[in-house]
Amino acid sequence: MLNFLKSLKTSEEGATAIEYGLIVALIAVLLILSLTSIGENIASTFNDVSSGIENANPDG
Repeated sequence: MLNFLKSLKTSEEGATAIEYGLIVALIAVLLILSLTSIGENIASTFNDVSSGIENANPDG
C-alpha cells in the first residue's frame, strides 16, 4: 500500500484522476442546478395551463 501511494506521488496519474473526478463533480452539480431550475419552470407552466383550463371550463 505504501509503495502504491509513493508511486502516485511521483506519477501524474493520481493527479489526473483527481482532476477528472473534480470535473465530473462540477458537471454533476451544474446539471442538478440547471435541471432543478428547468423543473420549477415546467411546474409553473403546467400550473398556468391548469388554471387556464379551469377558468375556460364553464362547468368547473
